[in-house]
Amino acid sequence: MSALRSVVLGTGSCLPERAVTNAMLAERVETSDEWIVQRTGIRQRHIAAPHETTVTLGTRAAQAALDAAGLGPDSIDLVICATSTPDHTFPATATEIQAALGIGQGAAFDLQAVCAGFVFGVTTADKFLVTGAAQRALVIGAETFSRIVDWEDRTTCVLFGDGAGAVVLEAREGGERGVLSSALRSDGRHRDKLYVDGGPGSTGAVGHLRMEGKDVFRFAVGQVTDVIVDAFAKAGVTADDLDWFVPHQANRRIIEASADKLGIAREKIVMTVDRHGNTSAASIPLALDVAVRDGRIKPGDLVMIEAIGGGFSWGAALLRW
Repeated sequence: MSALRSVVLGTGSCLPERAVTNAMLAERVETSDEWIVQRTGIRQRHIAAPHETTVTLGTRAAQAALDAAGLGPDSIDLVICATSTPDHTFPATATEIQAALGIGQGAAFDLQAVCAGFVFGVTTADKFLVTGAAQRALVIGAETFSRIVDWEDRTTCVLFGDGAGAVVLEAREGGERGVLSSALRSDGRHRDKLYVDGGPGSTGAVGHLRMEGKDVFRFAVGQVTDVIVDAFAKAGVTADDLDWFVPHQANRRIIEASADKLGIAREKIVMTVDRHGNTSAASIPLALDVAVRDGRIKPGDLVMIEAIGGGFSWGAALLRW
């Protein structure tokens, strides 16, 4: 019997209606379009309205992915939502999306690895699928970071946006397509570099995002490439074999420096940070959906996804599309 692989059947995404440009932010905090673009590459981000939540954005992205795959709710038996900004402490966002989509079977749960959440989610779903524990999975990254940033902190509030993305994965026998390899890492000793200063178990309040930007930049470029090298080695490929590099969309300089260090040609990078800002766990599936729908990512392409998030947690996965 051939080994099972987790194959992508469809992608989907959803952005809030309101786009906020750097110039619009400059009316609220002391900043400028030139300052933001030079340091981050971000030109705009989408900010959720009161009626737009992590659940509603995630549901719309998941439905778009199901539509792209040509599947209905009865076909899904696993829902994983990567998020750091759930609508409620509980129940899990994934269960709320599951109900909104009309999925009445299987398991649904949230996964929290901050910006690396989608990579962790794809890797987790892959383990369910290749062991036969599930047949088809929805993996969603959905965030409303605008509700945890400190809008008085000009160094962080300009970076983040809201949105959601999703993929449908199916266990299939044989063939070359599917998740080829993955590598995950975490090191909790770096907690103070990127965190939220609150939570129900400590302060009883949500809190705000806090970040040591220079330290995060150095770690992202200097350390996290180990998971990419590991994923390449497990699959028996090199950077030259790659068709597309779809990293977490945090900062243009981090993305380009990481690609340069690994020998990944810049023309292979899928970049959406200029339009979306940093949407945490949603950034990779948003970028995937953009590149699939505009025709860049095609069946048979070799695609690397990679991210680092608070904790620190970081990971990479290699997929044959």
